[in-house]
Amino acid sequence: MRQLDDSQLRRLEEHKYSCMSVSLMDPLMQKWWCWLVEQCPLTLAPNLITITGLAINIFTSLILVYYSPDAKQEVPRWACFLCAFGLFIYQSLDAIDGKQARRTGTSSPLGELFDHGCDSLSTVFVSLGVSCSVRLGMLPYWMFFQCMMAVTLFYCAHWQTYVSGTLRFGYIDVTEAQFGVMAIHMVSVILGPEFWAMKGTSVLSPVVPLSLILVPAVLIAWKSPEGLFLQDPTIYLLTFGCVAARVTNRLVVAHMTKSEMAYSDASLLGPAALFLNQYFNCPISEKYLLYCVCAYVIYDLIKYCRQVCLEICEHLNIMMFTIIPKYPQTKATSSMEKNGSSSKYMTRSKSKVKNN
Repeated sequence: MRQLDDSQLRRLEEHKYSCMSVSLMDPLMQKWWCWLVEQCPLTLAPNLITITGLAINIFTSLILVYYSPDAKQEVPRWACFLCAFGLFIYQSLDAIDGKQARRTGTSSPLGELFDHGCDSLSTVFVSLGVSCSVRLGMLPYWMFFQCMMAVTLFYCAHWQTYVSGTLRFGYIDVTEAQFGVMAIHMVSVILGPEFWAMKGTSVLSPVVPLSLILVPAVLIAWKSPEGLFLQDPTIYLLTFGCVAARVTNRLVVAHMTKSEMAYSDASLLGPAALFLNQYFNCPISEKYLLYCVCAYVIYDLIKYCRQVCLEICEHLNIMMFTIIPKYPQTKATSSMEKNGSSSKYMTRSKSKVKNN
């Protein structure tokens, strides 16, 4: 059974690749990529470059999976370095396959499809590799979220391309994310995989929620087409300040209860909504969405604080804003205690008499 009919194949001939990038790191890497493609012989097929990079990336990622199949065991430092190096090779080859196609006059829709198909598969193995490197299997639900979020964002990027006809790369996009993954691997190389999980408590627990606040706060303000922060600085800071307060309160609770800091938090849905709205070219007014998110995070913060305080009051049998009065002792009781004739002393004396 054929996957493409004749009409699809005819329309494929008319397809033109369209891309727009404002990536911060791509201009810095262009000199390396341009030099690298010049080293390739003109007889080297662009698709062969793509598949070679993918094979290296998969192989180096599978080494980590071999040593830690459930992402809970410590992996060798050299394996983390090899995975980071494999990802760098994949990134470089993935960047020059299109240059090689234009250089040799062999650009075609097949090359674009082949490139993106390899990228979709690479996303899975990159996610698995970094999970093994930081022993994310100790927190399986966060591992699931991280891997599924990676493939979801990749899908959303091509969904946007399907709708708009242009593949868009933001300020912080694929290249920056890949270097971020390489940096994580290098931390495991230098400090050891045990750095990420010491004595059963992950050092990522307090760091990840904070980064999930600061990074979106900067990116959303930076990329906002409406100048969201400059237009409503107080509401913007109040929104992200309340999210930070919520996460900080959870950190305090985790410390006092001697428990692990959870990655997930309901208040993070607010920054996620603002981020996704920008990702899809702001179908909802940013100002309107910001006010809605602000109201939500304030409500969520109050609800969380109230619930925690009530649960503690119930457990410790205390009141939150009132004090139960303690009745003063009578003069007779006080004189008895001073003379050593209180009930507890009398009880002790009676027991001594009985024993004698």
